[in-house]
Amino acid sequence: MSEGLKRTLYERFLHFVHLTEQMFTAEISEFTGLAQSHGITSIPNNLTSVHVIDCIGNNEPINNTSIAEKMNLSKASISKISNKLLQEGFIKRNQMVDNKKEVYLTLSPKGKRIYELHATMHELMEDRFISVLNELSESEIQASLKFFQVMIEKRDDMFKGET
Repeated sequence: MSEGLKRTLYERFLHFVHLTEQMFTAEISEFTGLAQSHGITSIPNNLTSVHVIDCIGNNEPINNTSIAEKMNLSKASISKISNKLLQEGFIKRNQMVDNKKEVYLTLSPKGKRIYELHATMHELMEDRFISVLNELSESEIQASLKFFQVMIEKRDDMFKGET
């Protein structure tokens, strides 16, 4: 592959990263609108909190340590987010009968509504994504998959400045 083609791919990658930031902003806006259309007036104030609710809903009962591991975030961040979600009534704290020391989190009815709404939104987003992929051949999709896999595998090297 020529150096020019690699540089063009890098430029497109940077453009894609910037678009991804915009997509996250649009996602929270769309989520807010979807919530309002379903009569939900109280939602978490950021997408990470919504994803914590999603993680709890997919794995309940679950503790902060397991959430942090599954989401690849620090325990401190998850503790802060879960305390806020608890305070806002989206989750509940529970202790197991056989282990009073360990605290587990589950969704409250209010949290379950957010969890279900988030799942609905992701279905819509997946459908849109797949419709865009219909413009590509199978070999183009396979090449894209390989590109993302290599980027995921090499991400630590890229941030350390290694090649």
